[in-house]
Amino acid sequence: MPHCSTGWIGWIGWMGRTGLLPLLLLAAQARAQGTPPPDAELAGLALADAAPTEPAPTRRAWQASVEPALRQVRLRDDAGPWRSAQGLGLDLSLDLPLGGEGPRAWRLLAANRLDLTGPERLPGERRAINTLKELYASQRPSAEWVLDLGRINHRLGVASGYNPTDYFRRQALRNTTAIDPASLRENRLGAAMARVQKVWDGGSLTGVWAPRLAKAPSTGAWSPDWGASNDRPRWLLAWTQQWAEDLAPQWLLHGDGQPGHSPQLGLNLTRLLNQGCVAHLELSTGRSRSLLDQALGDLDAPLALHTQLATGLSCTTSRKLTLTAEWQHNGLAPGRDAWSALQAGDPRRYWAYRQTAQALQEPATRDSLFLMLRWQDALMPRLDLNAFARFSQVDHSRLVWLEARYRQDSTDWAAQWQQHRGQGLSEFGALPQARVIRLLVRHYF
Repeated sequence: MPHCSTGWIGWIGWMGRTGLLPLLLLAAQARAQGTPPPDAELAGLALADAAPTEPAPTRRAWQASVEPALRQVRLRDDAGPWRSAQGLGLDLSLDLPLGGEGPRAWRLLAANRLDLTGPERLPGERRAINTLKELYASQRPSAEWVLDLGRINHRLGVASGYNPTDYFRRQALRNTTAIDPASLRENRLGAAMARVQKVWDGGSLTGVWAPRLAKAPSTGAWSPDWGASNDRPRWLLAWTQQWAEDLAPQWLLHGDGQPGHSPQLGLNLTRLLNQGCVAHLELSTGRSRSLLDQALGDLDAPLALHTQLATGLSCTTSRKLTLTAEWQHNGLAPGRDAWSALQAGDPRRYWAYRQTAQALQEPATRDSLFLMLRWQDALMPRLDLNAFARFSQVDHSRLVWLEARYRQDSTDWAAQWQQHRGQGLSEFGALPQARVIRLLVRHYF
């Protein structure tokens, strides 16, 4: 068991110095007196149903949360004590009218996350890192058209653990606070783009243009990091049309801006099998260089047809338990023989490849299995149990993540545990952190 008394004392002292501890105590006191703050997850999403004689509630223009966390980490091949690190996450989102109200008025939408670490931190961690997730203006000129302009976190894909069609995920993570797939999709950089959508009964057509704004990512703590999100010009077309009551495939065509690469063809498809089970298929294919060639910057490498896909099944029981099994195939990654050769070869090539795969959020090996559990109100009301595991089918390494989360009206309390297992330079065995325990509180305002 980790020795966490020192970490807890430092963490609580740091909360007191920053004014966070009094803030949480005041919130707890307000709840005890019967005046809890409003639920930030529900506020502002829609107008509540009300009697005609009652005034409609106003939409909240902002949402905010604060998330202090304590981590206990066992580094790989480290015989010493567990290492402690503290962190604080600050999230803010805005939805403001620009120049008046009405169905055709412009709105400004923004989302930002600031992560602070200390007083104890792990080697290589920075004191502060800011992620400007979104900052864009949106207008609906008519019931059929939507126009968005600015930095947008444009998320795509129907799979649970790996999203080949989520084309704007590359280099989008400035800081990884949690490895839960939902958190990775939410807490990342958007891309500067112009997005136009046409909707009709049973379908829609979306066009996206993301220009090049900078050459390379920035390491500045407060940088908007346009070089990560917009280092090359990219475009996207997405067409969705309902074919049946429970069948509406989404077709995509994406230009990634890399010399020689063909447009990538994508498909997102879900189908209800019965009242409790849904099958999904997510696929992207096109001519491109392999992930290793991209990592080495070899523009003379041959082009080939590569396919990436994730397909699986999710079933939900009457007890709010959802189980997901997903097979993931990354045709850009090396297979068994090529992976063994890369591990045994020049270490510089191996680590350049691992760094690129991590930045692009691509699995490092070709085939893997993903299992996930979501259990809402598991053993008691408001207690959620979540877990997922990744198993590389190439080198048999694995990653396991578990979470218990208790939800109050405006505060979440969570404990998370993760473990990476595998030999030497395997996909998960090469990660520096062998085990991580994370305790956090998230308070919504």
